[in-house]
Amino acid sequence: MTTPAPVAGDGAVDAYAKLTELGLTLPAVVPPVGSYVPAVQSGNYVYTSGQLPFVDGKLPQTGKVGAEVSPEEAAGLARLCAVNALAAIDALVGLGRIVKIVKVVGFVASAPGFTGQPAVINGASDLFAAVLGEQGRHARSAVGVSELPLGSPVEVEVIAEVA
Repeated sequence: MTTPAPVAGDGAVDAYAKLTELGLTLPAVVPPVGSYVPAVQSGNYVYTSGQLPFVDGKLPQTGKVGAEVSPEEAAGLARLCAVNALAAIDALVGLGRIVKIVKVVGFVASAPGFTGQPAVINGASDLFAAVLGEQGRHARSAVGVSELPLGSPVEVEVIAEVA
């Protein structure tokens, strides 16, 4: 028998307090660069669009992981993607409504022969666990791709269950 996930107000982690404790603040949601919205709710789930590692509306780095971008730098960029995903969820429904991060899909613009995509996307996964505790642990895919929008090294999308 499994234990049900905590529900907001039922022993759930205070994501805002954890962000403060980690020295992080949620940025403003980056306006879409195409014909989509940053996040949408359907039933008890919020789906984010792919989040790039924008800081103040700009990509701090571009290029392929394993060539111009080191795996360690890319993991840091994946962490930024995760913060941006939390900002999109917060803007739509508020972080306090998160019951569980259900699924994370990470895309890594990979140089030929680079196979460390899981370690790169750990940057996002570790951030969700740090902010949300057990509620932040999730199923995941880490996929290598040849190109990402605007030359970004990483992109992360999230499915979150909400109360």
